[in-house]
Amino acid sequence: MSPEAEPAWTTAVVWFRRDLRVADHPALCEAVTRAQRVVPLFILDDRLLGGAAPARSWFLRRSLAVLDADLRARGSALLVRHGRPEDLVPQVAAEVGAQVVLASRDVTPLSHRRDAAVASALERDGRRLGLRPGLLLAEPETMLTAAGSPYSVFTPFWRALQAAPRRGVLAVPDRVPTPLDFVGDRSLIDKMADLAPPLSDLPYPGERAAHDRLSAWVAGGLAGYGTGRDVLSGEGASRLSADLHFGTLSPLQVESAALEAGVDATPFVRQLAWREFYHHRLFHRRTGDGSPDSPLLSAFRSEDADPYAVEAWREGRTGIPVVDAGMRQLAATGWLSNRARLVVASFLTRHLLMDYCIGERHFMRHLIDGDVANNRGGWQWTAGVGADPQPWFRIFNPVRQGLRFDPEGAWVRRWVPELAGIADRHVHEPWEAPVAPDGYPSPVVELAAARERALAAFKSASGRG
Repeated sequence: MSPEAEPAWTTAVVWFRRDLRVADHPALCEAVTRAQRVVPLFILDDRLLGGAAPARSWFLRRSLAVLDADLRARGSALLVRHGRPEDLVPQVAAEVGAQVVLASRDVTPLSHRRDAAVASALERDGRRLGLRPGLLLAEPETMLTAAGSPYSVFTPFWRALQAAPRRGVLAVPDRVPTPLDFVGDRSLIDKMADLAPPLSDLPYPGERAAHDRLSAWVAGGLAGYGTGRDVLSGEGASRLSADLHFGTLSPLQVESAALEAGVDATPFVRQLAWREFYHHRLFHRRTGDGSPDSPLLSAFRSEDADPYAVEAWREGRTGIPVVDAGMRQLAATGWLSNRARLVVASFLTRHLLMDYCIGERHFMRHLIDGDVANNRGGWQWTAGVGADPQPWFRIFNPVRQGLRFDPEGAWVRRWVPELAGIADRHVHEPWEAPVAPDGYPSPVVELAAARERALAAFKSASGRG
C-alpha cells in the first residue's frame, strides 16, 4: 500500500537520525499531514556515539538542541532517549499510542541492521516503520544501468543522476501538533545546549546556521569553486560537509540553491554527485562489510604496518610538509579540504604502502563530517581499490601538490610552524634547504624511491608483474 493510500493516523512518531532539520523533511511533512498527533524522537545510540570524533559528537548534540528549539517554535519538542533504538523506538511508540514510526532512510550496514530490528519489534506490537527519502538526491533502486545493475563507474552514474527526476523541496510545517506531556525529561536537551566546542574553528551547529552557510557560499564562493576547490587550505570549499552528514541541510536543498544561483554550478554539483555515488555503492553492499570491489583488493594489510611510520603519519611528523600540515589541521580542527585528504591518503597508501583501513579509521576518529560512505569511498578510491578507483599507477606527489595548490607555503607554515623561517623555494621540500629547519624531522621515506616501490608492488599485486 502506498503512503497516499493509507488511512490517517491518530499518532505518528518521527524518528530523527541524520536529518536534523524541519525544512525539506519528507517524513516530518507526511506525519504532520496525515497524523492528528506527532511525536519527534531522537535516540542517542552508543554504537554510533562511542567512537565518534569529539567534534562530530559536539556538532550532533548542539544541532539536536537547535532542532528542539525549532520544534518548540512550532508547538512541539524533541523527545531524546539514550539507549538501543530496537528497544526504545517500540517503547516510545507504545507509550504514545503511535500506529507508525516514520524516518528518513539511511544506507549504512549498521543502519540497515538497526532499522530491520526496529521494524521487526514494531510489527510484533502491531505497528510499523515507514522509511522515507531525504538523505539522497535519488533513491538507490532507481539508479541502475540498462542491465539492471548498480553503477560501478562514476561518470555514467553522474550522467544518469543529472537526468534523474527530483522531488520538490518541502517547506517547513507551520505547526507540529505534539502533546507536550509526551516529551518528559528535558535534562539531556538542556545539557546539549550548553556544550562548549572541543576544538577551534568548528562550524556553528544547527539548521539556521547551515542555511546561513549555504546562502553565503552560493553568493560568494560558488562561482569560483571550479578553480578554488583544490586550494589545500580549503579556502575555496563550501564547508557544508558536516551539514550534509547530519542533515541540517538536505542534498536537495544544496543542489537546488547551487543550480538556481545564476552561475556555472557544474563543478560543485558534480562533487555532490560523488557523495551520492558513494552512498549508493554502500547501499548496494549494505548487508556486507563494505570491502573493496576491485580484484586488486589490497596487497597491504594492517598487520604488516610499520608502527613508526604510521604514528609519524598520524601525528604529522613524516618530514613531508604538505602531509604533516594536513594531519595537524585534521587533529586541530576536525576538518580537511578534499585535496589535502587525497594527498595525505595517497601518501599513506602509496608511499608508505599501508592498508587504507588504517587511514579510514583515523579519519573517522577526527572528522566532524565523518561519514561511513564518503570516508570509505574516498579512501578506497585513493588506495586504488573499490568502485571506480584511482588507477594504481597514479600517485600524488606531495611536493608538486604543495607547489601547485599552496605555492607560497602559507598553509604549510600555519600548521607546521617549524618551517616559518624557511625560504619559499624550500618550504615544500625542506631537505633541499642549505640548513635543516630546527625541530623538523627528516622524511620517513625518500619520495622517488617510495613511488617506485609502490608502482612495483601494485603492478605485482594486479598481476602485471
